[in-house]
Amino acid sequence: MRWTEVADGVFARRYEELDLTTGLVLGQERCLVIDTRGDVDQGAELAGAVRELTGLPWSVVYTHAHFDHAFGTMPFLPCDVWAQAGCLPEMLRNGEADKRKWAVHYRNAGKPEIADALERTGLMPPDRLVTDRAELDLGGRTVAFVHPGPAHTDHDLLVHVPDAAVVFAGDVVEHGPDGFTAYSFTAETALDAWALAMDALLALEPRIIVPGHGDPVDQAFVRKHRDGLLRLHQLKTAKTALAEALDAAPYPAEVTKAALGFS
Repeated sequence: MRWTEVADGVFARRYEELDLTTGLVLGQERCLVIDTRGDVDQGAELAGAVRELTGLPWSVVYTHAHFDHAFGTMPFLPCDVWAQAGCLPEMLRNGEADKRKWAVHYRNAGKPEIADALERTGLMPPDRLVTDRAELDLGGRTVAFVHPGPAHTDHDLLVHVPDAAVVFAGDVVEHGPDGFTAYSFTAETALDAWALAMDALLALEPRIIVPGHGDPVDQAFVRKHRDGLLRLHQLKTAKTALAEALDAAPYPAEVTKAALGFS
């Protein structure tokens, strides 16, 4: 758990729990916190870590509504909270159920302290909604919020720092051992749309891409997995048999099965 300065005044912070990566962008008048971790205690740790670097007032942005990215906001309040417009109904509809589900998961996994923290966590739905694109002036630095289209969710939001050529991608990009994990995909995932979202990211011409999980990557990494998604889309569209798909896909079996909808 340490800050890595990926560009001047632009930081990433990677955590062992879920290999989550959060972000921080400093302006002259404000700072922007990118994702707030998964519960009230984790959010408090992140808020304290931000205060080790700056005393500037902060804004928060969610890259998407999943608990590990958006449930740790209480210690940052009061502040404005940005997200893509679809994040709001998702949190209102499923947030409390997700809290309960993940509290059970952590209790069963022998991590009662995280389960307890989740049960004490109050959710903060976003109050600054982005449809396609918006900008936030931090003082001497403008950050752009860009919805690339459906990808990991239907409400992903890229955080672009143009003067630093950095994009915080949330889970549009994941940097695990195989790029994606089996948890990256749901039955509703449109693989070809996700590839187009990666093209939208690449069109921003970033020098550094900070994924939602793992260390920063470059454009070549994104292109590789854009092409991987397109290959998976071809296999799924052709209704390829499982054995043949496992041989033809560029990912291990558990990732391929999840992406193609095999149980």
